Amino acid sequence: MRTDLIRRTALAAGVFAATAGGIAAPAVAAHAAPTAEKAPAVSVHADRKPAGERQLDVRYEAQPNFYFCGPAAARNALSVQGKAISVDAMAKEMGTTEDGTDSINDITPILNKETGKGDAYRSVEIKSGKADDGQTDKLRADIVRTVDDGRAVVANIAGTATDTDGTVHSFEGGHYISVVGYRDDGRTVKIADSANPAQASYDITVDNLADWIATRGYATS
Repeated sequence: MRTDLIRRTALAAGVFAATAGGIAAPAVAAHAAPTAEKAPAVSVHADRKPAGERQLDVRYEAQPNFYFCGPAAARNALSVQGKAISVDAMAKEMGTTEDGTDSINDITPILNKETGKGDAYRSVEIKSGKADDGQTDKLRADIVRTVDDGRAVVANIAGTATDTDGTVHSFEGGHYISVVGYRDDGRTVKIADSANPAQASYDITVDNLADWIATRGYATS
């Protein structure tokens, strides 16, 4: 198994499904929504949140096909800064193909370009197959800092994780998501997921997220 950031994110439609209570959603349903179809924004004004909790205002858009998760995650992340960039434009800049977007290193430069600051984002890798306490604590600090700066984190994940409601999200071939908020001082984080508009937003513990990112990486400020 390769553990470097250039590991490819090829999403096979046959395994691209999220499951809840043992009932699997059809794999194609995660990609069937056209670009123009938008779920309600995942949004709560940050200044109304209690201490130790913050959530950014996301203008959510689902990915139009099974391999545009990288561009869609970047597009959703940039929407918290009020930017409206097409997923197609994102994909072209990232070199996305039907094999997916190669790594978080293809996304970080585009986030910097569109943010207007060359050093706004950097790539962080979790090389091990499972995140240790230090890597998890760093991820938590990175998310809190980035969200407090008014930006979203983009994460390259692979495998299966369970959210705080007990819903299982499985992306064995790899996937990209945006992290757009946190609570409990970052111990639980808010995900914007382009795969399925029916599960556009969910919470996950930072421990589970760190293990989900393991062997891959994330873009943070």
